[in-house]
Amino acid sequence: MFDGEELRLELQDTQWPFSAVDHDRLIARAVAVDDEGFFYFVRAQRDDEFGRATLIETSGGGVEEGEELEAAIRRELREELGAEVEILCRIGTVSDYYNLIRRHNLNHYFLCRVRSVGEKKLTRDEIESYHLSTLRLRFGEAVAAYDKCACTPLGRLIANRELPVLRRAKELLDRIEAERERTKKPETRVADHTDRG
Repeated sequence: MFDGEELRLELQDTQWPFSAVDHDRLIARAVAVDDEGFFYFVRAQRDDEFGRATLIETSGGGVEEGEELEAAIRRELREELGAEVEILCRIGTVSDYYNLIRRHNLNHYFLCRVRSVGEKKLTRDEIESYHLSTLRLRFGEAVAAYDKCACTPLGRLIANRELPVLRRAKELLDRIEAERERTKKPETRVADHTDRG
């Protein structure tokens, strides 16, 4: 769907000085939305080398060796949100850096429709260290949450990476909805032909 229109961003870490990159991380992430127009995110409460922060982020994570991107995003959404999804399309790719931990991230973003939500399968670290929880927000609420979390250095890096992706996802959703409306067949009205005689 919408071939040739994928978002491509190359971002630098503007919060911590660069010294070196000693590892790359391949990541699959999703902008997940349900039929009611709510977007799903994870909220993390961190207190680590990046500092103390409460953050909003799209669901996703590292792609395991030999794993396809689509399989990785389905697995991550099941684990972090308890969600089963339909992948609608690729949104694009964002390359960014975390200079503090010398890491280059290659984030592959997908637009997904949430079909059902069940039990999460969070890791012990996600529960105890990051206190992950699910946020279900309207588009404007999500933008406001990213803006609010951008008061910390890590929050700024995440907002710089994810707000353009979220806006692109909203454009794609609007186009999908417009196309659905355009191709919707008019309802056939059945005339009432009762005898009155």
